[in-house]
Amino acid sequence: MAHLELDDVSAAYGTFQVLKGIDLSVARGETVGLVGPSGSGKSTILRVLTGLLPPSSGEVRVAGDVVDYSRASEIRRLRDRCAIVFQQYNLFQNLTVLENVTIAPTKIRGRKRAEVQPEAEALLARVGLSDKLGAYPDELSGGQQQRVAIARALCLKPEILLLDEVTAALDPELVSEVLDTIRGLAAEGMTMLIVSHEMGFIREISARVAFMAEGRVVELGSPADIFDNPQKERTRDFVGKILRH
Repeated sequence: MAHLELDDVSAAYGTFQVLKGIDLSVARGETVGLVGPSGSGKSTILRVLTGLLPPSSGEVRVAGDVVDYSRASEIRRLRDRCAIVFQQYNLFQNLTVLENVTIAPTKIRGRKRAEVQPEAEALLARVGLSDKLGAYPDELSGGQQQRVAIARALCLKPEILLLDEVTAALDPELVSEVLDTIRGLAAEGMTMLIVSHEMGFIREISARVAFMAEGRVVELGSPADIFDNPQKERTRDFVGKILRH
């Protein structure tokens, strides 16, 4: 059974159809990369998977459970199971690193701080920030802030981690530290769906890659299939332009 499935999923912003019949499955522990031109619907898939945009048709299943987007309780459960990290870190500037990571489990989930704090400290050590527990976001580099955001998402104990262009706002020299963190998560078997323009990284870390254009999955295959031997003309055109640069 797939861990995550989208079956003929469409979604729209008003009258503008963004997703047009998406079929996609992600196995448990698998990392799938989403690539394609801007506006192709990659980030919209992640919005659907966190309940920020309900699909207009089709079905989303998590571990076989169909998500009923008409029920608030189902949306809350979906967000318990799928955590997202955005391009912008969205940290609370008035809270320390440790407080940023513990606030959601304690305030939203109602867990005891004494129980959450050791978990948060362990996660921050895992992303290389055990020496920054008492620091504030404006005392950190962009790469460090993004790693805090990843630790914050993991502290919610999601089944599936969604990453939306998490390196796009970083200076080039800071990208590698965030990618190293994601590599570690993949090695540990976290189910991940990654939207990124870092093609070399997508190629390295993904078990499969979905190339998207105009709201559809044009082609799905191994990184070698997509980057070295694409079958669709639209994919060949995209990859050719990427490789020329």
